[in-house]
Amino acid sequence: MVYSPALSRRTLLRGAALGAGAFAVPAALVACEKPTSTGGGANEVTFGSNYSDAVPKQALADVLAASGVNVKVNTVDHNTFQENLTRYLQTTPDDVFTWFAGYRMQYFAAQGLSMDISDVWSEIGGNFSPALRAASTGADGKQYFVPFYYYPWAVFYRKSVFAEKGYSVPKTWDEYKALAAKMKSDGLEGISLGNKDGWPAMGTFDYINMRLNGYDFHISLMAGKESWEDAKVKQVFSLWREIVPLYQAGANGRTWQEGAQSLAQKKTGLYVLGMFVGQQFQGADYEDLDYFPFPVITEANGQDAIEAPIDGFMLSKSPKNVAGSKQLLKYLGGAEAQVKYLKSDPNNVATNNKADTSGYNALQKKAIEMVSSAKHISQFLDRDTVPAFASTVMIPSLQSFLNNPADVDGLCKKIEEQKKTIFTT
Repeated sequence: MVYSPALSRRTLLRGAALGAGAFAVPAALVACEKPTSTGGGANEVTFGSNYSDAVPKQALADVLAASGVNVKVNTVDHNTFQENLTRYLQTTPDDVFTWFAGYRMQYFAAQGLSMDISDVWSEIGGNFSPALRAASTGADGKQYFVPFYYYPWAVFYRKSVFAEKGYSVPKTWDEYKALAAKMKSDGLEGISLGNKDGWPAMGTFDYINMRLNGYDFHISLMAGKESWEDAKVKQVFSLWREIVPLYQAGANGRTWQEGAQSLAQKKTGLYVLGMFVGQQFQGADYEDLDYFPFPVITEANGQDAIEAPIDGFMLSKSPKNVAGSKQLLKYLGGAEAQVKYLKSDPNNVATNNKADTSGYNALQKKAIEMVSSAKHISQFLDRDTVPAFASTVMIPSLQSFLNNPADVDGLCKKIEEQKKTIFTT
């Protein structure tokens, strides 16, 4: 059963917030790095990490170095980690590993591939909202995940470009299309999209579907309970098709980082991505970065749903150092560790409700405001559905759509055929 809680704005921000990430390769196939920390007990804790980009990798290293635990980090490319996680967890995984909340956590817990950490939650649970506890709880009612940070997905832009060109933040789909078209006519390359790894385009699908058909339909579709040949789904692709010509050319050959660099260099005007896009901006360029919620498509759904994935940590099913691993999780669930991480990677929001937010930048403050005003929080397509469907069906399907958006009927038919196979096995 797919985990799909409707996180209310009060429940969410009364405790803190949300966040998310990606996953793994067999530990035996990659060389471990030198220990990140040498303090603490004699027994080391091995740590499988998908924090492979420079900024989050260093931020995590800083946090682990202050943990008081002897940690040996095994960093694997983010996408490789995610695509191979099942195999990794079935072989000789590290003690602790980075992962996502919600369904993606539940999936591995149900497979018996992660350890129950309810005893850890009995000590740290008061630091998190009921919504975050729910997002960290398996189908059996036990906790398997420690939330670390969350980040919203939105439409990013450069304030100076808007000021120079006289652009206004669009509120509706028609205004959004008109703005992107105007940007094209003004010499910009339109909307950034770096979909080489297949998952970035999922955010646009999610938003169009939630804005058009509502959160409940979207989550039901992700659970395999709706037909991809439904007219509602076809309309999602038909609307999306309207803006494909307004994308920067060659989306499927560009990484998300390259798409972000195009925005930073003012070659493009808009970018639908998570707040981690800020990792590609420095100094004055970072201060110039801003974002707005994905525009309204139907008044009935407005902007009541937000993508705000939760990233955090889990234990493998049989850690070699159980005590040390749980000690590390308690530390990572603490306010001090999360604030320390965000000092180096201020593109997320802490989940601990005691975390000091006085040093938050404008983007982080807006994130809290944006998520708190939402009625529903989604965890992102590749986290709200079964892994095989996301990776083997939706990634190639969305890449195919971007290459040839004309045949919506054929695309939806093919997705539905593959979905039936995956959701009935």
